[in-house]
Amino acid sequence: MAWELPPLGALRVFEAVARLGSFTKAAGELGMTQAAASYQIKILEERAGTPLFIRKTRQIALTEAGQRLAPQATKAFSGVADAWLSAKGGAAGVLSLTTIQSFASNWLAVNLGAFQLMHPGLAVKVDTSHRVIDLQQEEFDLGIRTGRGVWPGLKAHFLFKADYTPMLSPRLADKVGGIRTPEDLYKVPLFAITDPWWANWFRAAGHAFDPSRAIAAPSMGSQAYDAMAAIADHGAAILTRNLYSTLLRNRQLYQPFETMGSDGDGYWLVYVESRHSVPKIREFREWILKQTAELRQQPH
Repeated sequence: MAWELPPLGALRVFEAVARLGSFTKAAGELGMTQAAASYQIKILEERAGTPLFIRKTRQIALTEAGQRLAPQATKAFSGVADAWLSAKGGAAGVLSLTTIQSFASNWLAVNLGAFQLMHPGLAVKVDTSHRVIDLQQEEFDLGIRTGRGVWPGLKAHFLFKADYTPMLSPRLADKVGGIRTPEDLYKVPLFAITDPWWANWFRAAGHAFDPSRAIAAPSMGSQAYDAMAAIADHGAAILTRNLYSTLLRNRQLYQPFETMGSDGDGYWLVYVESRHSVPKIREFREWILKQTAELRQQPH
């Protein structure tokens, strides 16, 4: 089959300009002058018979034709890069991972160093922005998400449960005479008292949660921040047990009860299904599944 293709050198320049939103940045990435990059785009537009960019005073924007071409060009070059790396048989370069802050600041921060030692040629870049990254459209290799494991177009591997329970510092527990029953939690400030997790946990413990009896601690806006404040003796936080096992072992946090609350959610490793065999994805997948194997054996 004879493929009708544009000049691939010019297409590569177009993909970089569209992705970076700048001729200057694209030229720098590709190791050419801005004039050379502009010339390649001119060649491509002449072949296409239509403009691909709208040139403004200090910025550029994609035309309708450019918007149709850009994501496919990125996808195509990404696929070729993955296939080439696979053909060479190595995992190298940058592994980009998107996840939530609580996972990154706890489980990942504690364990990722071991992966880096095993793969010194592979730099891991972690993104913890609040927005959900579209792995099929954006330049990220992997994601770690919470949910039930169903995301269209993505392959998902279960890591461990996202069950939760109250935690506080041992010092604060001692200060109020101990936390022996759920009722004792009303003796200390509680973070995020409007979070449904509190009501769910109290229900699992056989009690009804009464917010009017709770001492409201400041709302920190993140489980990770709640945990830090709890370590500093400022109150009790409702936290995902599997993310804070190291802090519990080190006695920085104290878990008064075995009772766990659950929404049925878990932590999952996800990536685009077609990239299953990419070396860097394969290496990270095998590593993290091995590291979390014991957590997956926990009884429901």
